[in-house]
Amino acid sequence: MDTSGTPSDLRISELLALAVERAAPVVRALPDGDRLGAPTPCADYDVRALVNHLFHVVVQFQELAAKRDSDFSETPDRLAEHVDDWRERLLEEADELVAAWGEPGADEGTTGAMDMPAETVGCMVLLDLTVHAWDLARATGQEYAQGDPEGDPVVVRLTAAVEGMAPMARKMGVFGEAVPVDESRASAFERLLAATGRDPYWMPGQVRASRE
Repeated sequence: MDTSGTPSDLRISELLALAVERAAPVVRALPDGDRLGAPTPCADYDVRALVNHLFHVVVQFQELAAKRDSDFSETPDRLAEHVDDWRERLLEEADELVAAWGEPGADEGTTGAMDMPAETVGCMVLLDLTVHAWDLARATGQEYAQGDPEGDPVVVRLTAAVEGMAPMARKMGVFGEAVPVDESRASAFERLLAATGRDPYWMPGQVRASRE
């Protein structure tokens, strides 16, 4: 699934920088205590589990940018490790992710155990950072800052990438089935969320539908 040549002249690192900028206020406003047990739009993840998942993704995809092996066999409890400053630690790692994918050659060639195109792998972490920031915002009653409703470069790149990823991702249980939306009224970002198996209008208290 080579996503090179898809719309947007920005490199993956530049798109990741935009995604981190949008995720940062959400992460900094995440709650403590019992509210970390609140449900999210992701099936099988409450807020705490989703933060730990995103933290792990951000760290391991730095390894993939450097063409080193990643390890997703176990997700550490980063919130327990960094009780007082896990929000800033996560954002520091996100900045390191941007830097890693900005290194010469990071988005060229192949990387990972499956020798996937590095550009595709970069799109995978861009997708995680984007949709999980939205998941966390929605779960905790926050607004998620979106760009241009139709021409946002992150959404443009991810829309093309998800179109290529979706069949295999659904077969592997990573994406849920696409959620129907009114194509004439839904924004490009809402259509992207729906393609990953999310209800773009999900609110706390609803049944969670997405797998990842």
